[in-house]
Amino acid sequence: MARSSIKTIRILRETAGRIASGAPYQWGHMGSCNCGHLAQTITTHSKGDIHKAAMTRYGDWAEQLRDYCPESGLPLDVVIDRMLETGFTRNDLAHLERLSDPDVLSTISPTPKALRHNVRDDVVLYLNAWANLLEKQLLDHVSLQELQTESVQTTAVLLDA
Repeated sequence: MARSSIKTIRILRETAGRIASGAPYQWGHMGSCNCGHLAQTITTHSKGDIHKAAMTRYGDWAEQLRDYCPESGLPLDVVIDRMLETGFTRNDLAHLERLSDPDVLSTISPTPKALRHNVRDDVVLYLNAWANLLEKQLLDHVSLQELQTESVQTTAVLLDA
């Protein structure tokens, strides 16, 4: 599962918001499908640039992720590098393309029969559920006691200065 961080949560919510607000969505287009939209958010490349990068090798996102090689220098592998550096895993991205991560799906209430991987509203629902899950995981690791102790120590250091 992706690293629980403010950055990954923000990226997921930004991607969901862009899709929900009517950005071009086409599941069969490598730059405007589920992973393509996430790649747009992370890299700021256009959907056309991402699609063009994907066309240098065969296959959809699942095949591209399976064949990914960080040393290849292929344009889409460079895009995937950026996505991985941000905290996502290849498995996360494969699940995103099919809206299939069981941990994410288990947080959606009421539990849908099945999300359709190529339906805009289902993609938005999945991205927001994923962001909520990561946010919960992040907050579960925050200790108010630790924050209060750090705050007291910081205040003491500032007063001594």
